[in-house]
Amino acid sequence: MDYVEISDELTEFRLAGDYQAWWIKAYQPNRYEYLYQSSPISEIDTVHTPLTMESRQGFCLSIHEAALADYASMTLCRIGQTDLKCDLVPWSDGVKVRGPTPLKSPWRTIQIGRTAGDLITSNLILNLNEPCRLADVSWIKPGKYIGIWWGMHLDKWTWGSGLRHGATTENAQRYIDFAAKYGFDGVLVEGWNVNWDGDWVQNGALFNFTQPHPDFDLEKVAQYAASKGVQLIGHHETGADVLNYERQMEEAFRLYQRLGVHIVKTGYVGHGRAIKRFDDKGNLQREWHHGQYMVAHYRKVIETAAKYQIMLDVHEPIKDTGERRTYPNMMTREGARGMEYDAWSPDGGNPPEHTTILPFTRLLGGPMDFTPGILDLFYEEYKPHNRVNTTLAKQLAYYVVIYSPLQMAADLIENYEHQPAFQFIRDVPVDWRQTKVLHAKIGDYVTIVRQDRHSEDWYLGSITDEHSREWNVQLDFLKPGTHYIAEIYADAPDADWRSNPLAINIQRRVVTSATLLKLKLAAGGGLAVRFRPASAREIETIPPY
Repeated sequence: MDYVEISDELTEFRLAGDYQAWWIKAYQPNRYEYLYQSSPISEIDTVHTPLTMESRQGFCLSIHEAALADYASMTLCRIGQTDLKCDLVPWSDGVKVRGPTPLKSPWRTIQIGRTAGDLITSNLILNLNEPCRLADVSWIKPGKYIGIWWGMHLDKWTWGSGLRHGATTENAQRYIDFAAKYGFDGVLVEGWNVNWDGDWVQNGALFNFTQPHPDFDLEKVAQYAASKGVQLIGHHETGADVLNYERQMEEAFRLYQRLGVHIVKTGYVGHGRAIKRFDDKGNLQREWHHGQYMVAHYRKVIETAAKYQIMLDVHEPIKDTGERRTYPNMMTREGARGMEYDAWSPDGGNPPEHTTILPFTRLLGGPMDFTPGILDLFYEEYKPHNRVNTTLAKQLAYYVVIYSPLQMAADLIENYEHQPAFQFIRDVPVDWRQTKVLHAKIGDYVTIVRQDRHSEDWYLGSITDEHSREWNVQLDFLKPGTHYIAEIYADAPDADWRSNPLAINIQRRVVTSATLLKLKLAAGGGLAVRFRPASAREIETIPPY
């Protein structure tokens, strides 16, 4: 055969017990952006992967896929009591996969760990992808960024034109100045191009990816950023209209390359079967974000971006299956409920346990652009019925716990000025040499330490759910015989995510690999620590832990 249409895939996973599972439903209007539910396998229906489970004996396993390309993504449906069957996301006509032969399926993967932390440190998904196909990767650089973004979610600014338009030349230059002053690598600007006015989610066909708003001088802003040593981060929101985007994509990336822009955030906001295409007879069809048609589109965007030396941060993406090994310009993506839900979600935003589940589910696939770093946890002026459901220290710990080689400091820049906790966000790197998980219980807590790739520094992040926690941590990951300064950002004794979330204690202490560090996390709280080698003077003047 030179062409094949697949009507079903018969892969099954037959489980030995009715394991506890953490899952989100498949085939829902809002893609992957739901709170995880937990139940025995016998109570699930059809769910997305990674699907993570825990046995009564404490062993953990997660089912996912690797190297997804030109194939439908896999969901899992329960058959019988505890068996799971591969359920491929179909085309609009019901066919699951179609194309010329030879046709290559993704890997079906099972990660198994004695503890939940073993899942986090597994490289299985990444290593099942093909080696890098790019001859030159010198332009691919991890980094931290700020952006004209959170203000729109708060309704302080608008994506569309008008008196409160966020993406103005003046506003962009103000953010660039802040990035240059405090050492951020880039500035994201959303809403810079025309036709955001009105219901832009329904008007994706009108977006123009090369024409800026009259009050945003793209050329001037790009030049200003370059003069300050800051990278302008481009933005392509498609409104899920991929036909319109693909018509303009090549020209849009070419424009950014000419302007020296090497990072682009893309978006595909649309609900249900929002993706439009025309079939061979010219009939309009609507597809899921997760079927073969869109899997191929997302890969096409990655390859086109690489052609113009552009790194990608994809929102409303296809799930991560490790393709960043083959195309390392695929830096990070959304693919779960991120920080923006704390700004406007009618259910009150992400509860404290949400981020204690993500490292063992969504993040097993790959990096996530969660957009942490909100230090103004209350914003009654803009959103009187919403707030961030964490302590201040937990926001800092996210930079270690939630991995992303492009990491945002998402708050309004005025909320960082004169805030001592901001120093940790400035210091923490995004590129790591090694990772260790010290404590982990899915949905309850996780403690992770990571070593900076470019120094001898280590960073610790620990977060908990709605319950307070206390542990002792042996710092045996530090180099023996070396004194370190531990810069500790901890919940204050009276901190609580509901009643006193801003209470934080910041202190410096001398530690070694033999030190036993006590972690005390408030309800909904966290702790962040930077460990750096100490100077002789610091050893004499700073008290030991």
